[in-house]
Amino acid sequence: MSSRRRGFASMNPEKQREIASKGGKAAHAKGTAHEFTPEEAREAGRKGGQAAHAKGTAHEFTSEEARVAGRKGGQAAHERGTAHQFTSEEARAAGRKGGQVSQVGARESSAPPSGSSEEAGDYGSRGGSREEHAEAGGQSGGGG
Repeated sequence: MSSRRRGFASMNPEKQREIASKGGKAAHAKGTAHEFTPEEAREAGRKGGQAAHAKGTAHEFTSEEARVAGRKGGQAAHERGTAHQFTSEEARAAGRKGGQVSQVGARESSAPPSGSSEEAGDYGSRGGSREEHAEAGGQSGGGG
């Protein structure tokens, strides 16, 4: 038996993608396309990420990209009502940890940050508004 590739397998990858794309669009238009559950989507994303890291083709996030992605995820979770609700002890521990990291960062960096992101309403990676932080501080016994 011949090991020569035939049909779809013999086509170049670009042609395969083009045909597969048309098939996917047709399935969606017909309403027969597979709809991933959130769990299936997570698993597929996890597998894809592992494969990309193994091949060395995974995107390496800068700290700014990671901050923006985390912020978007947190906002979406709050909008859906699925965000983690911190206990007072968790909030205190996170505040202590964040304060320790900020102090280390301040000692390591001699140049002050350019421009204040808080003036534009961006509260960095802290999450939440000033009012929410003041309220959380009051709840945790922190004095705000």
